[in-house]
Amino acid sequence: MDSDALIALILAGLVLAGSPGPNTMSLAAAGAAFGARRSVPFMGGLAVGMLGVMALVASGVVALLLAVPGIAPVATIAALLYFVYLAWRIATAPPLTDGAAERRVPSVTDGLLQSFVNPKGYAAMLALFASHTLIADKLLADAALKIAVAFAIIVLVNAIWLVVGAALARFFRSPRANRIINISFAVLLLASAALLIPH
Repeated sequence: MDSDALIALILAGLVLAGSPGPNTMSLAAAGAAFGARRSVPFMGGLAVGMLGVMALVASGVVALLLAVPGIAPVATIAALLYFVYLAWRIATAPPLTDGAAERRVPSVTDGLLQSFVNPKGYAAMLALFASHTLIADKLLADAALKIAVAFAIIVLVNAIWLVVGAALARFFRSPRANRIINISFAVLLLASAALLIPH
């Protein structure tokens, strides 16, 4: 195993997975709107969905799909519509102090769907997998190790974003402050999604 390539992969993975994007912003928003503990299933769905994304990237399926004429714009529009829906749910969630038990929290399924429609996830995994070789001449072992490392990074980074969002909402306890935080995170989610639109 190439230890230098492993360090480079970890550093690149931290930057790519940790930078603001639809998944990280939605986790912070879910933490702020619904609390960290109740948002763990959503975080789990995002992580498992990213495992699926990594498998699709490593197997070459994504490259084949992107070669189909007209598929990229359709996929981008579908992703943006989903992000608008999720941002609406976050922005309109009642403050943590109001009827927390009755609010519908984003689910495992919501997380899975979001990971599969998130163009940043595919782009990040394509960049990581194409630019680093950890085990030369052993494609399956190399892909498996990359997936394991990237998955660990994603879980760590996602947990941090979730806790940060929840901490902000707990720090600003008034319903008005909670509402401002929810709306702010929803706007940030939409802004991060908008950056994915090809110019």
